[in-house]
Amino acid sequence: MSYEGKPYRFDPGALCLELLTTGGPGAFARHEVLHAPADLAAWAARSRLPDGLEPAVSEEELAEARAFRDALFLLTADRAHGRPLRRDHLDVINAAAARPPLVARIAPDGTRAWAPGATAAQLLSTVARDAIDLFTGPYADRIRECGAHDCYLLFVDTSRPGRRRWCAMEHCGNREKVRTHRARARKSASRPTEPN
Repeated sequence: MSYEGKPYRFDPGALCLELLTTGGPGAFARHEVLHAPADLAAWAARSRLPDGLEPAVSEEELAEARAFRDALFLLTADRAHGRPLRRDHLDVINAAAARPPLVARIAPDGTRAWAPGATAAQLLSTVARDAIDLFTGPYADRIRECGAHDCYLLFVDTSRPGRRRWCAMEHCGNREKVRTHRARARKSASRPTEPN
């Protein structure tokens, strides 16, 4: 939801970055949406993963998922701001990636499906592997934080020119355009007129 209460679409550009919209460490904990095990399964259903995934999640795995998300959040923010990547955050991501990932299969009707018995550990492994691909791949230098002064959403700029600055143009981008326009109008209105 925007500040005005209007829905808008935010695409962070990668599966791993979608998890960051569920809350975060420190001040970002107020945005927490992973309160119960079912919340992690619901996030998976809304993510860019193909439909039909219903991982079993325990309370302990939910706590592990939040800790993983927080480490990924801090790692991504460090990357977006050009800071050195912290070893403890990397260790969390690498440990999750070392576990077996989700298993896809072909259903009898020829569509993609998930192998039964998916677990939260497999889900986190899949997300961690996506993070490793992002942080070591061709878009590693395009990980960004929204350019608005009061928005901290993290995304990967997959646009062709590589100049994306906003979480979403219809949200922060438009607010910034309005702010810039008003500042120019105020400046123009306060400029004294020259006599003829």
